[in-house]
Amino acid sequence: MAGLIPEETITEVQQSLDIVDVVSEHLQLKKQGKHYLGLCPFHGEKTPSFSVSPDKQLYHCFGCGAGGNAITFVMEVEGISFVEAVKNLADKSGIAVPEMDSVSSGAGKNDELPSQNEGHELAARFYHHVLMNTEQGKQAYDYLEARGVTAELMERFQLGFSPDQPEVLKGLLDKRGFDFDQMNEQGLLYRTESTGELRDRFRNRIMFPIRDLRGRTVGFGGRTLGGAEPKYLNSPDSPLFHKNELLYGFDVARKAVRRENAAVLFEGYADVIAAHKAGVDNGMASLGTSLTDRQAQIIRRNTERIIICYDGDNAGQDAAWRAGEVLEKQGLNVEAAMLPAQTDPDDYIQMYGPDRFQKEIIEMALPFMSFKMQALKKDKNLQDEGDKLRYIEEVLKEMTALSRAVERDFYLRQVADEFSLSLDALKQEQYRIFKEQGGKKHSPAGGREQEKEEKRRGFDHYSGARLNPAHQNAERYLLAHMIHDRDACMEVQEKLGGEFNLDHHIALAAHLYAYYGEGNPADTGAFINHLNDPELIKEASDIAMLDITEHMSENELADYVDKIKNYPKWVEIEQIHQKLKEAERNQDVELAAKLGNEMINMKKALKK
Repeated sequence: MAGLIPEETITEVQQSLDIVDVVSEHLQLKKQGKHYLGLCPFHGEKTPSFSVSPDKQLYHCFGCGAGGNAITFVMEVEGISFVEAVKNLADKSGIAVPEMDSVSSGAGKNDELPSQNEGHELAARFYHHVLMNTEQGKQAYDYLEARGVTAELMERFQLGFSPDQPEVLKGLLDKRGFDFDQMNEQGLLYRTESTGELRDRFRNRIMFPIRDLRGRTVGFGGRTLGGAEPKYLNSPDSPLFHKNELLYGFDVARKAVRRENAAVLFEGYADVIAAHKAGVDNGMASLGTSLTDRQAQIIRRNTERIIICYDGDNAGQDAAWRAGEVLEKQGLNVEAAMLPAQTDPDDYIQMYGPDRFQKEIIEMALPFMSFKMQALKKDKNLQDEGDKLRYIEEVLKEMTALSRAVERDFYLRQVADEFSLSLDALKQEQYRIFKEQGGKKHSPAGGREQEKEEKRRGFDHYSGARLNPAHQNAERYLLAHMIHDRDACMEVQEKLGGEFNLDHHIALAAHLYAYYGEGNPADTGAFINHLNDPELIKEASDIAMLDITEHMSENELADYVDKIKNYPKWVEIEQIHQKLKEAERNQDVELAAKLGNEMINMKKALKK
């Protein structure tokens, strides 16, 4: 897997970084004992099952089985090749990676993305220059300044302006040697229907660069300065740009989100920038569409708390309700900031200033259930008996979905007090609704269903050693010692060779024998870099995370070897036992006696 980068460079890169720091750039980790836990970035989950070991410099997910070292983590989470991952990590440590002509031959599925991304980076720099330094951009600059957007904010978000000319960016791209068809596919250019000519997609618009999780420009949002429609124009979806998987401003807000363990979600670009002006540095926005599960997962990996601050009109509040349910599904603590009707965050800050926005809107955000209760009261006359009963029914349905009994009880008491109702009557009504909905919202899982839930969340790992067959545990612990200790591996090779029973264990042992046979030292990260099979990488990471003694005793080694070597014999004994039962059913006394004696002799031999 190392490809064309020298081994010593790869080793230097790995030794210069702490895997906890690398993983923490992508998800929130909490220390638990010797390890750090977080939500797995490779499958959806609400309960953390993703473990990072600073001692072993490895990660492993007990839910989906993903595992590896810092390099494999960056490869998987960013969807890039081994070479690109090493280069990215090297950049963080200031380590020079030797340039080689054929490096690209080992690249992965995103080989072409760097050149495409360079086109967007060039466009972003060009648009920014036009806004900040030219007469063409003066109208846009004055407009932004009048909205309270300072030059510092224009720099922070690299705002720009696209001139009202059909081929100015196209000419710049041509001079730099970019492929027009590729730039068309990526949305910087578009082909006219009438003539088929390629033109600049964005014209006479304030430009908002959209960046991916690594801070690379991958698309644009453009707001018209004239009367052109649509008012906002986004880059089209492409191999580089997926608006349903990105959040505007996330790259700028990430540090503040981690620092405050909270994020604020807005509807649009202008709201995010206005919020930063008001000191809300942890703000971000979805890209003009309803919030997606993928976007919610990105937020959940970085914080546990989210405040939704959408427009104060009915459409904004309806969108806030939908977004809140998506966010709650990912396990976030959701709150909603309430704006006056017909105002958006940008308007409110313009009218009342940053301090009031902070204190009266953000800091006064309501728990999501309280927000729902207020929303359900809209358009209802609670003095009317019919409206009152409809409201209570709707509120009870929403409360039934709450997972915590204390929370349900808290809001039930609120409704009971507000309408002078019996708490018992409300609980009975809620139970009726609960049964109508199938009784699955917050009923405790039991039996097999509970086991399935524990396995889905990764809890089965913690008792996995007890549940695995003895020979399988023996192989896993023996391989763990072999990974961490060269001498142990050489001893196992002499006593056991390739006599492991599971195919993936046989393969790992063979790789370890070859790895140490080349004179390599015990280094888990370096060994994993030698594995080309993703499934073997997962298995090696899982095994390497096992808690083992520093040195394996002779008795321990002998016990493991015996269990592994004897397993095929026990399988044979079980097969003879099945034949014995069949002979007894057929009343074949002679065969039954023969098989019985054979079983006794084999068991005696195993006990010697």
